[in-house]
Amino acid sequence: MAEEKAVAQEAAPAAAPSSGQKPILFIALAVINMIVVGAVGWMLYKGRQKEAEKPTLDQVVQGEADTVHKEASEEKAFVGKVIPLESFIVNLAGSKGRKIARVNMELELQGDQVAEEIEKRKAQIRDIIIITLSSKTYEEVSSREGKDNLRGEIKDTINNFLTKGKIKNVFFTEFIYN
Repeated sequence: MAEEKAVAQEAAPAAAPSSGQKPILFIALAVINMIVVGAVGWMLYKGRQKEAEKPTLDQVVQGEADTVHKEASEEKAFVGKVIPLESFIVNLAGSKGRKIARVNMELELQGDQVAEEIEKRKAQIRDIIIITLSSKTYEEVSSREGKDNLRGEIKDTINNFLTKGKIKNVFFTEFIYN
């Protein structure tokens, strides 16, 4: 028995240091865990602050509406010089002469020098417009979207070769097709 007590006493001190390291390890892990949780909490707090600074959807929509209204009123306030063109009568593409379009249009100009250039190049402009109109089918010009696309195409094509200014807008004053 004495031997067993001696063995137990020797084993007890050996177990004591290992049990003494466990609280230190647990304390270290608890401190690291608290630091990580605190850092995550801080990041979430800062993220919420940034979200609160962002405008709401209603504020964005209202700002866009105000901007569009302001730009529209500025455009309406100033209409550039407008040059009328003669009537265009063309056969629409793919109709074998059965579908004809008659179009009157006016060009709104940006700048004063463009008017001179347009007068000098009127034959070239008419040619471009006739080719563009005759390349369209009835289905392409019968819808509003088709007319808007045609308007943009004519404007862009003419602007490509003008040197003294640009065409701001193309207005159809008459658009008849059968």
